[in-house]
Order: sequence, then C-alpha cells, then structure tokens
Amino acid sequence: MTYEAQTEHSQAIIAAHGDGWSGIQAEAVARMRAQNRFRTGLDIARHTAKIMRADMAAYDRDPAHYTQSLGCWHGFIAQQKIISIKKHFGTTKGRYLYLSGWMVAALRSEFGPLPDQSMHEKTSVPALVEELYTFLRQADARELGMMFRDLDKARSDGDGAREQTLLSAIDNHQTHVVPVIADIDAGFGNAEATYLLARKMIEAGACALQIENQVSDEKQCGHQDGKVTVPHEDFLAKIRACRYAFLELGVEDGIIVARTDSLGAGLTKQIAISHAPGDIGDQYNSYLDCEPVGDLAVSEGDVLFVRDGMLVRPRRLPSNLYQFREGTGEDRCVLDCVTALQNGADLLWIETEKPHIAQIAGMVDRIRRVIPDAKLVYNNSPSFNWTLNFRQQVFDAWQAEGRDISSYARDALMSVIYDSTDLAQEADARIRSFQRDASRRAGIFHHLITLPTYHTVALSTDMLARDYFGEAGMLGYVAGVQRREIREGIACVKHQNMSGSDIGDDHKEYFAGEAALKASGAHNTMNQFA
Repeated sequence: MTYEAQTEHSQAIIAAHGDGWSGIQAEAVARMRAQNRFRTGLDIARHTAKIMRADMAAYDRDPAHYTQSLGCWHGFIAQQKIISIKKHFGTTKGRYLYLSGWMVAALRSEFGPLPDQSMHEKTSVPALVEELYTFLRQADARELGMMFRDLDKARSDGDGAREQTLLSAIDNHQTHVVPVIADIDAGFGNAEATYLLARKMIEAGACALQIENQVSDEKQCGHQDGKVTVPHEDFLAKIRACRYAFLELGVEDGIIVARTDSLGAGLTKQIAISHAPGDIGDQYNSYLDCEPVGDLAVSEGDVLFVRDGMLVRPRRLPSNLYQFREGTGEDRCVLDCVTALQNGADLLWIETEKPHIAQIAGMVDRIRRVIPDAKLVYNNSPSFNWTLNFRQQVFDAWQAEGRDISSYARDALMSVIYDSTDLAQEADARIRSFQRDASRRAGIFHHLITLPTYHTVALSTDMLARDYFGEAGMLGYVAGVQRREIREGIACVKHQNMSGSDIGDDHKEYFAGEAALKASGAHNTMNQFA
C-alpha cells in the first residue's frame, strides 16, 4: 500500500469512529506504520530469507555477485554499519550482518569476557539478534522521519515537484533491515537444545543459522587448538533440528550454514556407529588412527572394530579422546561438506588456518563433483595475519618462478622495512582482490569478517586516549573525532537525532498538538551541526 493509500485507509478508519477519534491524524498514522514496517522478528526472518535466497540464485548465475558482512556485537554498531553502507553505496544489496559467537562470549556475557567455548549464556545470542534489529528498525524510523519533515516543508513551500519526488522516495524506501547470519555455535547441547535455541533465534529475526560440527561441551574457537568433532549422524540431527525450527515458525526459506572444523580438528570423542561397510559411520571411522590388535594385549574398556578385515584398536589419548590420522583433514572436510549438503544444509563454512585461495578451491572442486552448486560462507578472519600470509604467498610464488628474492627474509616479511617494496605492493593487491578472486575460483558466496568491530573499537579508543590524555588535550577529540564526523558526513555527529529525539518530538506533536513540549527548538545545540 502506498503512503497516500495508507493515509486514505487510516482516514476511513478514523472517520468511522466519529468525533471521539477527531484528534487522530490519518497522515500521522500512515507515518507511524511506515516507520514500523516489521511487526515481529518472524516478519524480519521471512523478509531477509527471501533476500538471501535471491542473492544465492544470483551468485549461481554469476559469481561476481558474491555477498559480504561484518560482525556486530551491539545494535548500535549494526545500525551505523548499515547507515554507512547506504550513505556510501546507495543500497544495502548484497550486504548482511554477522553475529559472532566469539564476540557474544567476549563482550556480552554476564560472566564477563569469556573465550569462544560456548560458556556464555545461550539466551544472549537471540537477545543480540533482537537488539540488532531493534536498532535497524530505528534507523528506518529515523530516515523516514526526516523524509516526512522534508515532505512537510515541500508542501509549505508549494513545491509540488519536490513533494512528488519525496512521496516516491517514501514508497520505495529501502529498509536498513538486512539478513543476519547468526552463530549458534555447536548448538549448546543436544539436538533438542539446538532446536529450542534455533527457534528463539528465528523468532528474534535470524534468517540464517550457522552451526558447527564440534562437540558442544568441548567447543573451541575455530582458530585454536584442541577441537573435537562429532560423527556425522550427530551433526545431521542438529541440522534437522534447525530445519524443523524454521518450518515450524513458517520461515520456509530459512538458511542453514553447515560449518566444518575438521581441517584443524584432529580429535573425536566418539567412535561412529556403522551398519554396513562404506556407510557414513564407517567412513568417519576410517580416518581414525588405529593399530592392529594382532598379538597385542587387550584391556578392559578397549574399543575394537574391524578395518579391511583386520581387528584394530583406535589410539586413545589420556584425555579419553581418539585421534585422527595426520593429513586427513582435507578429506574429512570434503566428506563433512558433501554429507551436510545432502542432508538439508544450504551453505558451507570451512574453517581454515590461512586465507589461501588454492587451498579452499581444491576442497570446493572436490565437493562440487558431487554437489555442483555447493557454495561457501568464508571467514575472512582477524585471526589470520593477512599481511604476513600474503607477503609469504607472493614470496613463495616468486621463488617458484625463479625471481630474485635475495633481498627478502621470508620469516620477517611483516616488518615495516618491506612496506614500500614491490613484494608488499603485490601482496596488498592480492588482499584487495581476495574476495572477488575467491568467489570466482573457490565458490565463496558470502565473505564475512567475524570480529572487525572488536578491533576497530579498540584501535579508535587507543588513539583517542593517546591524544586526549596527552598533549593534544581537547583537540584530540575535536580534530580526531568531531571534525572528521562533520566533514565526512557521519550521521552520528547529531547524536540527539540518532538516539531518537526527533522521532520523539514527532510523536509528541501527534499526541499533544501545539501543546507539545519538543526538544528540537532553537536552543537545541544540535542546530550547530545543521
């Protein structure tokens, strides 16, 4: 329904109630409805799932249409990110949000900062999803509110052309509400626990859930040691639990991102159940590091099974865990990915130890021999030393080509002394094109950075503290923050407006008319930033 049609509809409702509703303005109702387009989190989940599905189809047609996101740990950061995207690029198309379990653990737990080991409150995850969308919906209300004020001015100025332009812009307003890919870790328990948490996350607005194949109570950050995976049937039960949650809630386009940590996980807690040679349990067990029993003594509690007609015993560690054979990580990743896609997952996530296109592409090529349209979500992680990794990749490539690299020390390439060299410039060029190149070559549909704002907040705070508490004094804030905000058009320089003060003034006027006590009068210091 257009803005004008909504106004007419509201007027008819008001008129039907006679004089008792005479103080209600039809256009104010239309404005409030436009500013509150999404009534529930499920409205958001259904809307954003359709966006992601359309983007996935576009990527299948042309891998140049990959998508991106940045991790958020607060609604305000999410809001400012999307406002900035709209300001710089005019559209949010292809840009999402990522909710990182790592940042929830480190920044949002009542226990204080925690490592990424699923020790934080599971309810903090859906609570953050809801918070992200509260701030994004407020960004819609703010932007539309400013458009309504411009509309009123155009009418008071008698500028019909401007009025029609604004009415069209209101009817075609692009929401700040974008898809969020939300980290459900390893499900925070068994499949039932996964289902219950998934339902809460979807009800809060999540259209995409990312779940990993680690043991829930042994979960580690994907870039740390000590990771323990579960047999495929255990993981598939959790994938199905997520799908049931989506379907129960009517989000039929919901997306499940199946993450494998097998590349860096050399341990398992369980021997998989196998019913026949070559089944998925047998394949999982085939990668275990075993020794032939033969004449070896068998102890009480030993686990034995038959491999290639021979009785074998998997090597059990003092931790009571079993280990996989060295060098089987990529094979296990491929098996994980194929199995997940064949059993209800929509997208893959392979956690790697470095950003290396050839490594990722090698696994994706193998997966696509079975699932031709397999697509990845890839973690462009701050846990990687991007500068050192890419400088070493260029070093290795040049060495293989026979180029003279005698002026470079491979292990010291992070040093500032190399910043202006040809090698460093080539490395930076590869970093710049990494997402584009990896999407074309390695099947990556979505690129995200898990923890970017964790680092940007730390960096900007360090710079402000250094200057403000140092010799620059107040100039440290004025030159380093406020002056840049003004000149770069950062909306937050008008922090009263951003916090909703003008929206509140509009409502006061709706409710009290000329008697409204508004904050945005002549003495509001925000007028200095007009």
